[in-house]
Amino acid sequence: MIDALTTLPHELASLSAGLDPLVAAFQQSGGGGPDGGIVNILVERFNEGNSEGPFMWPVLICLIIGLGIAFERIIMLNLADINTRKFIVKVKRALEEDGVPAAEEVCAKQRGPVASVFQAGLLRADEGIDAVEKAVVSYGSIEMSFLERGLVWLSLFISVAPMLGFLGTVIGMIAAFDAIEQAGDISPQLVAGGIKVALLTTAFGLIVAVILQFFYNYAVSKIDRIVVEMEDASVELIDSLVLMDKENRSLTEGRSATTSGVSRSSSDDTDAIDSSTTAKSEMSTAGDEPSDDPATTS
Repeated sequence: MIDALTTLPHELASLSAGLDPLVAAFQQSGGGGPDGGIVNILVERFNEGNSEGPFMWPVLICLIIGLGIAFERIIMLNLADINTRKFIVKVKRALEEDGVPAAEEVCAKQRGPVASVFQAGLLRADEGIDAVEKAVVSYGSIEMSFLERGLVWLSLFISVAPMLGFLGTVIGMIAAFDAIEQAGDISPQLVAGGIKVALLTTAFGLIVAVILQFFYNYAVSKIDRIVVEMEDASVELIDSLVLMDKENRSLTEGRSATTSGVSRSSSDDTDAIDSSTTAKSEMSTAGDEPSDDPATTS
């Protein structure tokens, strides 16, 4: 491990020397302006800051990896962002016309976290509204973690890049004072040159942090907007399911009331027929009985 750290500055120096032909080719292709252009100036300053230590390379690595994470997050967030209002209308129409299975099919064909949360809730629709709410909350948290994936590393590089720059500056200042001590004289040229080189690592670290901070804030604002849309859409889904459940219950109660009324009417008619038959039989029996009148007997 110690040997690897000892040889690291020499390896980075050889890598810097390998980039010199690329820089020269860029200069010959007209990449610079009258003074060499901003890219050439940055490369020149980078080499100056790298002369006092290897801390410019870690700052550059933070920039490259941070930009890679930022671009990946921006692409994924743009793919996850959909027209939420149009999607909600499609799901409601499917619920009203063909029921929950048709709405599940609509959600399966749509990408994005809103569609995933909708599908998770619709899969629990037969278990009741409480189960739907729990599924929406659980899958909403999971989708939110997927949206925020990688932002921790981006925040890490935003914090580490200036720290590496400060560390390089401190080490550069120590080297500058060592040079003054060895020279035995405080030369303004010697002091200014050492301090300038030492401060370059801080400047590059702050530049990297500022660049990555813009991408980080954009990603966070995008995630916040998607999460708000997902929460609003989930509320509308639950309200639609509650309304549909009430309509089904009222329809079921109406059918049961109609069936009960028909059965009661049939029962009343049957009772009336039985009562009429009983009355007729009693009258017939009374007419057939012998009379107890003495006059009639004599």
